[in-house]
Amino acid sequence: MQVGILYTSHPDLKSDPHPHHGIHQRTTDEIMEAEQMGFDNIWIAEHHFSNRYGIMPDPFSYLSYLAAKTSVIKLGAAVMVVPLHHPMRIVENAAFVDILSSGRFQLGMGSGYRPYEFEGLGISYEERRAIQAEAIPLILDGFHNKQMKADGKYFNFDVTGEWEIYPQPVQQPHPPFYMGAGTNESIAMAARNGFGLMQSTLPSAKVIGEHIAHYRKHMAEAPAPYNQNPAFGDVDVCRMTFVAPTDAKAKELSEEGITTHMKSFMAGGAKTGGYLGDISDKSGDDQFAYDNLMDGTILHGSPDTVLRKIEEFKAVGTTSLMLHYPPYYGQERTLEMLRLFSKEVLPHVHAIDAPRLIAAE
Repeated sequence: MQVGILYTSHPDLKSDPHPHHGIHQRTTDEIMEAEQMGFDNIWIAEHHFSNRYGIMPDPFSYLSYLAAKTSVIKLGAAVMVVPLHHPMRIVENAAFVDILSSGRFQLGMGSGYRPYEFEGLGISYEERRAIQAEAIPLILDGFHNKQMKADGKYFNFDVTGEWEIYPQPVQQPHPPFYMGAGTNESIAMAARNGFGLMQSTLPSAKVIGEHIAHYRKHMAEAPAPYNQNPAFGDVDVCRMTFVAPTDAKAKELSEEGITTHMKSFMAGGAKTGGYLGDISDKSGDDQFAYDNLMDGTILHGSPDTVLRKIEEFKAVGTTSLMLHYPPYYGQERTLEMLRLFSKEVLPHVHAIDAPRLIAAE
């Protein structure tokens, strides 16, 4: 299994004073060290207008910067919010970052789940899935066909005649593509379009397993050339992670930070468009209590405990893992945690046999 880290450029309002410029250097420092520790990839999340969940309006710009500062680690966008972009700009920028990184780019896409981001950019939140459904084939065709027209409800353009889509990526037919999906409908759509599947921080291993089974059932429906995606059949699961010498020490060091994060993540249901209700199997007033989160949601504890939890996700078909954590631990504690993970957990995870999925017969 491969292991990466998801970065939301999430400020700690206590230590990152407004306008939060310091978070970008902090994130860069952690990414540079993650490469030295042997992590396989990093992922940059797109978010707008809030200082409580991410300040990163353009992952492509940041990944271009990181391409020049790194040499081995794979660089991913997770996720680009498709309805907020023109599909040809996603094609162009993905290819450009792939060139700048010498073929290390990976692209995750999704429909978005925070209404205020759509309101701020003047795009209908209610129509986001319809916009994405029209955009995805255009993005895929932009890599496979190089010349194309669109005459749809949301996108109308013409790249034909003497014009061609440039630049073209190093990785062929295109970089690995993933789709963030949490409902049966979106999971089936990801499979039919040949995407790798991305799963969020919230569902348990059991629910993830059900999602993977549904994904596999629809993989055979992906036509050529969509099924040539290098990531087709891969399932990447994101998990809030904290490792310490013992379970008790992990709880001591992380409980306040993780419970604060999980509560702020969902502060005000309208802000996230009912996202938790779509993808979480937990409910109730105590759903974010530490011991409840430990029951299938977070990977916190000693190296042995965390590895055992990772093996549960591997057992249901997970092929790669994306670590995530809030900024509230402080950078030094965070780096100490990542160093311990890289020393005591990462080698064992790399050794886990997690073969790529094949379509169900």
